[in-house]
Order: sequence, then C-alpha cells, then structure tokens
Amino acid sequence: MADRHLIDVHVLLVRGGQVLLTRRRDTNPLFDGLWHLPSGKLDAGESVLHAAVREAEEEVGVLIEPDDLRHVHTLHVTGSGSEPRLGLFFEARRWVGEPTNREPDKCSAVSWFSLDSLPEKLIEYPAVGIRAYLTGVPFGVHGWTPRPVPTSTPPDRLSDSGRPRGYAR
Repeated sequence: MADRHLIDVHVLLVRGGQVLLTRRRDTNPLFDGLWHLPSGKLDAGESVLHAAVREAEEEVGVLIEPDDLRHVHTLHVTGSGSEPRLGLFFEARRWVGEPTNREPDKCSAVSWFSLDSLPEKLIEYPAVGIRAYLTGVPFGVHGWTPRPVPTSTPPDRLSDSGRPRGYAR
C-alpha cells in the first residue's frame, strides 16, 4: 500500500432537487461510462476550496465563489484507485454559468439527476459521499478492512492505578 493519501475534492452542484453528474470517459474499463461528481485532486499549494472552484470550472465551466461552497462530508476511502484517499465533498447552490462538458477527452456527458433517483452506473466513491450528504452524515470511511477492537488493555499499557495509560478522569 502507498505511504501517502491523496486529497480529492468533489463538488455537488445542486439546484431544484437535482445534482449535476459527469459520465467518465476512461481507458480503465472499470470506470468508463460511469457517472461521477465534478472532482479532482488537490494541487500543491492550493486550498481545498480553491481546488473545488478550479475543478468545477475546468470540468463543467461554472464559476463558484469559495464562500459559496459548504463542506458536507469527508470520506476516507481505499480501493478507489491505487492509493487511499481523503475525499472532501462540497455543496454549491450558487454559481455563474450553465454547466457544459469542458473535458470531452475525460467526460462523455454532463447531466442533471434527481437526488432521490441517482443513476445505477454511479462510481461507488462519490455515491457514498452523495448518500452521506443526503442523510447529513459529516464523516465516513469506505473500503477499509475492519480491524478487531481489543476487548481489554494489555498489562504493559496500564498505569500503576490499573487504568489505561493516558486515561484522564
């Protein structure tokens, strides 16, 4: 496994109970033809808000003010690429311009979908973020193998009082 995590930003352009999705054009058959949110990786020296603004403009041609973005979910995910990711999902209800396909080499379509009737062919990573947005869940993990939780503290981790080290009353 890679020793770093990528940071992704996802933009939920929401109007009238609908969300804008883009259909991937991808050389990887696992993702080609699947729907996704406008999104991308955080660039070095860039804030997450500016990354979201940049990705929305690059992918669908809309201009968003950073103050018009509302953080709605954070997702720590693995298995959606070669490296684990921390995905930040932002809602935008105000922007300038009508969304269009600005990256035809990476995207085969742009379309609005009802938030209560999303397409079946939606990549799981953004689907998890959208579901969390709809239910108001601020944080989630996805794709990680559960690790057992210790049922007791090993003796070498106990203080002289018998409590776990670092335990404060």
